[in-house]
Amino acid sequence: MIIKQIELYKLTVPLKEPFTTSLGTEEAAENVLVRILTDQGLTGFGECSPYLPVNGESQETCLIVGRYFAQALLGKNALQIEDLVNLMDKIIYANYSIKSAFDMALYDLAAQHAGRPLYQFLGGEKKKTIITDYTVSLGTPEKMAEDAQKIIADGFTILKVKLGDDGEKDVARIKAIRDATGNDIPLRIDANQGWKVKEAIRTLQKLEDYGIEFCEEPVSRHKYHRLAKIRKHSPIPLMADESCGNAYDAERLIKMKACDYFNIKLGKSGGIFKACKIVEKAEEAGMAMQIGAMLESRIGMTAFAHFSLISPFIRYYDFDTSLMFSEDPAEGGIRYLAGGVIEVPDTPGLGASIREEWLGHMEKIIIR
Repeated sequence: MIIKQIELYKLTVPLKEPFTTSLGTEEAAENVLVRILTDQGLTGFGECSPYLPVNGESQETCLIVGRYFAQALLGKNALQIEDLVNLMDKIIYANYSIKSAFDMALYDLAAQHAGRPLYQFLGGEKKKTIITDYTVSLGTPEKMAEDAQKIIADGFTILKVKLGDDGEKDVARIKAIRDATGNDIPLRIDANQGWKVKEAIRTLQKLEDYGIEFCEEPVSRHKYHRLAKIRKHSPIPLMADESCGNAYDAERLIKMKACDYFNIKLGKSGGIFKACKIVEKAEEAGMAMQIGAMLESRIGMTAFAHFSLISPFIRYYDFDTSLMFSEDPAEGGIRYLAGGVIEVPDTPGLGASIREEWLGHMEKIIIR
């Protein structure tokens, strides 16, 4: 199955309201859509959501690097995914976000060609229920408590809370949320690298009585060698996110006993092919995982949901941000059911694409 045309699109969608973490505030998803056409009439879709503070990429850099990839992949066999992933790595170091969009589109094509939904093509099964959390954006304790109440009123059953700009204020934020929502709803926190080492230990200890399931990335990714110390003194399990981008990172963190869980994002790993290698490392270590997202639309979220079905060790799901979009550009794909339950499509391939009206008005680059 030969690649005959590749299209790159600027997929920009305003959010319903600003989304704030310790890394900054976003008012729109500024993503890139990759569309690969083949000589057999099949079309594959991929999406990435680059984020400068995390992967050092932007919408503009992805479009520039994407042109290099498109020119190199034209005329190649779309089913030779490993070879094409290796080719992209030879062309340029890192740039994992745009690589993940190409990887996703290739897997969409391969699964379509096999006549199977993507999760089956990857060896997965529908043996578990996927329930996404919903994120409370960073703000004042009062605003975050109010947002948490609204999220629960909308039917979501798991809260993820953004923290990390100040440990003492973060304790007040969690107290306000628990006071407003009670102690029954599961609560997960994400500091997005915002604390110092001693601050992290002190804050996590103060949060012990608030029923926190785990804390994502408490300190700078460059301080990964301090995670074991934090873990030793923390009453709350730690989840590596920004410090775990690929299988090499995963292996190092496992050997150091630095964390309890991994948060896998395709935009960090470079796509499904390499993310599978992280899963293998975690399974060998008996470590549970979360599949997370940046600000992808339901196209990217659908790929993440398929991927989350490949291992029983994948137990946590963070697929909420496409619900924050002011418009939904996707067609098909996952469905959000009551309680945050995710329904994964059984159509061949990814099962998600872009609406035709969006294809017509987005800025695009065509390589043929």
